[in-house]
Amino acid sequence: MVIALLTAAGIGSRMGQDIPKQFIHVDNKPLIVYTLEAFQNHPGIDAIVCVTLPNWIDVVKAYAMQFNIKKLRWIVPGGATGQESIKNGLMAVRNSLGEDDITIMIHDGNRGLVSGEIISNSLAVYREHGSAVTVIPCVEAVFFSEDGGLSSDKSIPREQLYRTQTPHTYDLKKLLWAHEEAAKKKIENSTATCTLMQALGEKIYFSKGSEENLKITTTEDLKLFNVLLHTRKESWLK
Repeated sequence: MVIALLTAAGIGSRMGQDIPKQFIHVDNKPLIVYTLEAFQNHPGIDAIVCVTLPNWIDVVKAYAMQFNIKKLRWIVPGGATGQESIKNGLMAVRNSLGEDDITIMIHDGNRGLVSGEIISNSLAVYREHGSAVTVIPCVEAVFFSEDGGLSSDKSIPREQLYRTQTPHTYDLKKLLWAHEEAAKKKIENSTATCTLMQALGEKIYFSKGSEENLKITTTEDLKLFNVLLHTRKESWLK
């Protein structure tokens, strides 16, 4: 069974809006619904668990009914950190279904333009290697700075650099193990599942991402999302 775990428990402080960013409307549809629809429409996804802010659980329920998100099976309150929120979602699945034969695809709730191709490739890499982390190659020149970004005399070869996105796909048992180890080692606020796995000595296998798989964090991101939403690929582009 393949379950998408959507993280939507952030307060969106960098956005500077009156409501969390995942609930901002674009074209009369909340951002979280675009993400829910992407996994609802993918045939490889069997169910969805959404981890969100406690006061917004009923709102997510209402959106699921309004937009016919039938795969949404659990809505779980988030924790104090992203790491804790993911654990809450994992525990909800385990308590309901057990641990055997469950694949979890963790995805940012505010990445609403995730494509079917990205989801499919993540599943393919996971089935080959046992895990998958979505990445895109770094195309900019990158410098390392030790003075807060004021200057640098050291560049890093971009050919060796990859920017991570989501989804991250793992076996449920592996994820539960990682969170148990994190508790033992007092790793409390890992930035993402991939960094947690790396801190625990696990090798990271890459699946294919896209620049369009945009994470909405700032108002500038929201503008780009709106443009991408209304842009169609030209017929002459390969």
